[in-house]
Amino acid sequence: MKKYIVTLTADERQALLDLISAGKASALKLAHARILLKADAAEGGPAWPDDRIAEAVEVSVATIERVRQRFVEQGLEAALVRKTQARPSRQRALDGRAEAKLIALACSEPPDGRKAWTMRLLADKLVELEIVPSISDETVRRSLKKGELRPHLKQQWCIPPEANAEFVAAMEDVLEVYHRPYDETRPLVCLDEASKQLIGETVVPIPAAPGRLERFDHEYVRNGTANLFMVTMPLLGWRAVHVTERRTALDFAEVVRWLVEEVHEEAEKVVLVMDNLNTHKIASLYEAFPPERARRIAGKLEIHHTPKHGSWLNMAEIELSVLARQCLDRRIESSEELKREVAAWEEDRNERMVGIRWQFTTADARIKLHRLYPATQ
Repeated sequence: MKKYIVTLTADERQALLDLISAGKASALKLAHARILLKADAAEGGPAWPDDRIAEAVEVSVATIERVRQRFVEQGLEAALVRKTQARPSRQRALDGRAEAKLIALACSEPPDGRKAWTMRLLADKLVELEIVPSISDETVRRSLKKGELRPHLKQQWCIPPEANAEFVAAMEDVLEVYHRPYDETRPLVCLDEASKQLIGETVVPIPAAPGRLERFDHEYVRNGTANLFMVTMPLLGWRAVHVTERRTALDFAEVVRWLVEEVHEEAEKVVLVMDNLNTHKIASLYEAFPPERARRIAGKLEIHHTPKHGSWLNMAEIELSVLARQCLDRRIESSEELKREVAAWEEDRNERMVGIRWQFTTADARIKLHRLYPATQ
């Protein structure tokens, strides 16, 4: 049952018909006149339901309900016009020009003594520059939110140099290697490393329970760091993680020796992709082994370095990211515990033969990263 029933008198009905036929009123007034005529429940009236009126007049059902209510409570004239605001709308604190100045300010360097702009600093600066007489930090926040601008946050990023031939050459070299077909005599191996802070508990954590999360004490004990060498064969879905106490040239050399002399003893060459870390050099082999052995190991390597500021091209970084999210994102107390946990993660992932489907090609790079290529005539 409708709460507000429209029943037009003969005079009201004729007045509405004359209004529509003249066609000189505003679009809103004409639409409301049509709504009242279709909703008329007096004898001989159509008495259409609201959903049918909404479809015919092309308005919302809520609009029809409001017109019904104003007709019953205030009469015909009130139903034909827009409802008068109880209080006038507030003037915008920032017009288009002021918003543009706010965005430019938020993208500029913060004031001395501050690492980033805050909403309060931006509001004060707008007043200081006489852009607005006064403004709240909440108004500043809402204005910046519309443009998805967050000046109080920063993102660490690996920014490649512009128009750099050295970067482009190394990038295309690595991309070419990634799209070679699998060759068991020349296996593709990616190598990278990362560190892990070893942290112990001062208080035994409280286990999770229904309605309660697991709880850790905010205090902890630092137990040093450990280094993780990630070795992965993305085409075979295989990886191995070596946990060492340090990340010296000797540690790197031992991982490479293991890779060449034990894992791929029968291979003609090991195609090794790695970044430009200071220890990732052939010289590290000569620091660790006699020259004859170092030369023999180096002779079985085909090394491809990712460009500087381009370590994202190393597929071993993908494995390290997965390892960090799935296994290392918690407190691990000792090197022995770290080795156990990493070994369990490695075994499970190898059993499932989780590979990496690298799809970025040289053709993609020349389109998407064209700004990195030197301009040629």
